[in-house]
Amino acid sequence: MITGTYTALVTPFQADPVHVDYEGLSRLVDFQIQNGISGVLAVGTTGESPVLTWQEHHDVIEKVALQVRGKCRCIAGTGSNNTQEALEATRHAAGAGVDAVLLVDPYYNGPSSLEIRREYVSPVARAFPDLEIISYVIPGRTGAQILPEDLALLHRDFKNVSTVKEATADLENMRRTRTCCGPDFAILSGDDGLTFDMMADPDIRAAGVISVGSNIAPRAVADMVRLMVSGETEAARRLSQALTPIFNLVAVKTYESTPYGDVLCRARNPLPVKTLMAILGMPSGPCRPPLGKMSEKGIHVVLDAARKVWSETPDILEPAAEFFNIDIEARLNDPSLLKSLYYTGY
Repeated sequence: MITGTYTALVTPFQADPVHVDYEGLSRLVDFQIQNGISGVLAVGTTGESPVLTWQEHHDVIEKVALQVRGKCRCIAGTGSNNTQEALEATRHAAGAGVDAVLLVDPYYNGPSSLEIRREYVSPVARAFPDLEIISYVIPGRTGAQILPEDLALLHRDFKNVSTVKEATADLENMRRTRTCCGPDFAILSGDDGLTFDMMADPDIRAAGVISVGSNIAPRAVADMVRLMVSGETEAARRLSQALTPIFNLVAVKTYESTPYGDVLCRARNPLPVKTLMAILGMPSGPCRPPLGKMSEKGIHVVLDAARKVWSETPDILEPAAEFFNIDIEARLNDPSLLKSLYYTGY
């Protein structure tokens, strides 16, 4: 069972996004470990797994697993919409010494929950009985969803399937998961902004979070989870509220003007968090196409969020300032840092 705070680690690229910045990756891992997270997820969505080559995918997992060994746990993203690929990726991750793998529901080809259980998760769980298999339910990204009933059948049949990363944003679905899967099944938040509610709800009892915001504020996110575990609910609530501007950066929505009328522009994870990391001076690099840059309106949403946190609860960002030796106040007010981070015009 996986519990605690896990960072869905950003994969930084060099100025030319063709190349992974492995030195920057190592610094980010050290930053997370130093600030008390329970583990690191290598090559998830936040790590831009869809645009890494398989060789890069394997290399990142190997380097992160080696670096964290004996310090915290390592989860590897090995999911695919192709079961054979998932098996091969999991085999490599197991050889690299990871503690668990994350299997996102198969995307685009849209299997039913029955098919996800029988043709995807079961073959991986059966092939690697000593490796924790975490289902990742995020229908907004995948267009598919393994249901609580099928999770319960997996949990019954495979001792190594005892955790789900829950990103449906549907509290009733999470309550159903608890009912079906029982008290010894771990539900991890896959949505930073719902972590407090998921842990506080007696019918969900989430065990922690695989967090995007912890890339920037690992100590605060880890503290929030620890406070919940220790029963200090009000202190955890206050910290969750203070972190909300960062949590909300998982998706930044703006309306942009075009010659044909206004359109909705939605910058999705990891673009906003990587943009903020670049502003702050943390290793991030650009996103790899087809992700690109934010709009000018969008980047000001990111700036406003960071400025709010810095002005009201600076201790949330101080660990980053100390570790990376950055002047956050100066960087949040230096317009010259923004020029390369957003599109000019629509």
